[in-house]
Amino acid sequence: MSKLTVYQYPKCSTCRNAVKWLQNQGHELELHHIVEETPTVGQLAELVDKSGLDLKKFFNTSGEVYKELKLKDKLPGMSREEQLNLLASNGMLIKRPVVTDGQRVTIGFKEEQYGEVWGQA
Repeated sequence: MSKLTVYQYPKCSTCRNAVKWLQNQGHELELHHIVEETPTVGQLAELVDKSGLDLKKFFNTSGEVYKELKLKDKLPGMSREEQLNLLASNGMLIKRPVVTDGQRVTIGFKEEQYGEVWGQA
């Protein structure tokens, strides 16, 4: 049985749906509260690299903190290191859930994508 690490926010319905979907597929989950156990800069850098996605995809662009900090305007001028430090400083800035098996990484929850990446355990 595969064990997946899931960075999630328990009050987030998308996260709850993703966790339920993964459990229904037979995955063993190691759940991390994304605010109480925010990934470190090093962990985030590794997740971004393994995901193959652009770093900006890891930002929760619909979140209040993102909007309050006016990051839509600021991110393009920030270095990768500055962006990673910002994400590590506040779990609410990270798009969730983030799921990894140590090799593959997904962010957010789209059932079709999950089926392709995290199908039957």
